[in-house]
Amino acid sequence: MTDRENMKIDYVEFSSPELEATQSFFARAFGWNFVEYGPDYRDIQDAGLGGGIERGDLRPPLIVLKADDLEKALGVVQAAGAEITKEIFEFPGGRRFEFKEPGGNAMAVWCEV
Repeated sequence: MTDRENMKIDYVEFSSPELEATQSFFARAFGWNFVEYGPDYRDIQDAGLGGGIERGDLRPPLIVLKADDLEKALGVVQAAGAEITKEIFEFPGGRRFEFKEPGGNAMAVWCEV
């Protein structure tokens, strides 16, 4: 498998200053379920693609790709011209980094622990 074959869209992360209202809307409108990870994060279930809602200032949804080798993925996106906006960090269940592609879209890449 090449680097590009394993970096597919895997997760979409929303932000909301009104986390509970957004969660309630998604549940009522789309039938999505949620796993609560503390007071500021909800993992979206049953939406067809992985996703989450983070409490915070409103920003465009963050597209998250999945990689087998996070360090290799970091090198690939840097070589292609990305600006790294968050270095590799850990979270429950994995690790990820965030970047902006040359056109300005914010994205992230994650891998399982």
